[in-house]
Amino acid sequence: MTDQLAAATRFRALHERPEPLLLPNPWDAGTALILASLGFEALASTSFGVANQLGRTRADRQDVLDNCRVISAATPLPVNADLENGYADEPAAAARMIADACAYGAVGASIEDATGDRRNPIYDFGLAVERVRAAVEVARGLPVPLVLTARAENLLYGVADLDEAIRRLQAFEAAGADVLYAPGLRTLDQMRAVVSSVGKPVNVVMGFADPAITLEQLAEIGVRRVSIGGALSRYALSAFLDGARQMRAGRFGFVAEMAPVAELHQAFRAAARREG
Repeated sequence: MTDQLAAATRFRALHERPEPLLLPNPWDAGTALILASLGFEALASTSFGVANQLGRTRADRQDVLDNCRVISAATPLPVNADLENGYADEPAAAARMIADACAYGAVGASIEDATGDRRNPIYDFGLAVERVRAAVEVARGLPVPLVLTARAENLLYGVADLDEAIRRLQAFEAAGADVLYAPGLRTLDQMRAVVSSVGKPVNVVMGFADPAITLEQLAEIGVRRVSIGGALSRYALSAFLDGARQMRAGRFGFVAEMAPVAELHQAFRAAARREG
């Protein structure tokens, strides 16, 4: 618990400095170790990456928690857990996922207002706020100062209304969320509008944004955290697919682009030295 408390304190502090926190998303121990070896200061799980790893369209509750434990145990870095909608509709039931993620090693966690139901993809405003309020109550009762992120998902689910996303983020802030997040922001102008409308740190996910946007530009408009969601997982699988297709066609040019074994082993040995 002492190590988790230190990680939680460090994670909170990383949101309070002027420069944005770069928060990459590994999906297993190996990718977590590689990211740590590159100097990243914290990590975030990705439920999409977990689903890809398991060959499913969606990871279930226990899959996400088990993955959180694997990533948290792999390095001493703070870990933020992607908990989707808490795998429950009712506020108290969804909020229990926050406590479970902490028990599995996380020092940050997110809860979103997407229902998982294609017919009604976003929770009604009042219920969405109630769910965040319940999550905040659970987070404040934990033995470590867990950083709670509240997500407004409407831009990803056919409700392309930036004002509605901002309205929800403002309500989530009033309910006590520590970090605010609206996946689907694509332009600097949209990001600036969100940042200027709230007082808490804003997370921007670059997996949906204009890839020409730089970290320096994000810092200039006041973004405090930058993640990538499932993009690294998809990028890795894209390379896998390309290599497999070449192989199926009887060509093997992809082997010239493999990561050097020595580079991978260097990252893994660094972790072994820390544990020793």
